[in-house]
Amino acid sequence: MAITWKIDPSHSEIQFKVRHLMVTNVTGYFRKFDLTVETETDDFNTAKKIEFTADLDSIETNSEQRDTHLKSDDFFNAEKFKQLKFVGKEYKSDGDKATLTGDLTIRDVTRPIKLNVEFGGSVVDPYGQNKAGFTVTGKISRKEYGLLWNAVTEAGQVVASDDIRINCEIQLVKQNVEEAVEEEATV
Repeated sequence: MAITWKIDPSHSEIQFKVRHLMVTNVTGYFRKFDLTVETETDDFNTAKKIEFTADLDSIETNSEQRDTHLKSDDFFNAEKFKQLKFVGKEYKSDGDKATLTGDLTIRDVTRPIKLNVEFGGSVVDPYGQNKAGFTVTGKISRKEYGLLWNAVTEAGQVVASDDIRINCEIQLVKQNVEEAVEEEATV
C-alpha cells in the first residue's frame, strides 16, 4: 500500500524572486497551495506521485498594486487560470541532495523543469506525527510560459527579469493509514 504525505501549510513556504529594474530582487509568495506525495516506503526515492498546486489568486508581493497586476492577463490571468501545477516525474537522491524533474503548468503552457532538492531529514513531532523536510530551489524563464509583459526604463533597463528563481521550504506530514482509509470511505 502506498504511503501518502501531505504538505503542512503552516510550516511550509512557496517563494519566488524576480530582478526588478535589474538592481534589486522582489520576493513573492503563494499563500494557498497543496502538495501530495505518494511513496512505496518512507524513502522518497520510491515516490510514485508528486502533485503540487498553488492558487494564483493567493499571490502576495507586499504590494497590492503589483499583486493585482500579476493576477491580470499581463501575467497569470488568475481569473481564467486558477492554479499553477507541478507534476513530478522523477525524484533522484544522492545522500541529502536530490533532483526532482517534472512538468510545470502556468496558464495553458506546460514545460519540463528540473529542481534541486535538499532533504532536511525526518522526525516524529511532539504530537506523534511523522514529518519530513525539504528545501526546493530552481529557476524558470517566465517568457517560456507566456508571461511576456515588460516595460523599459528611461535608461533602457527592463522592469522585470525573465528569470524567476524558485525557493520553497516544504514540510510533509505522513498520513495515518486509518485516516487515509477513512477519507477513501467518505468519497
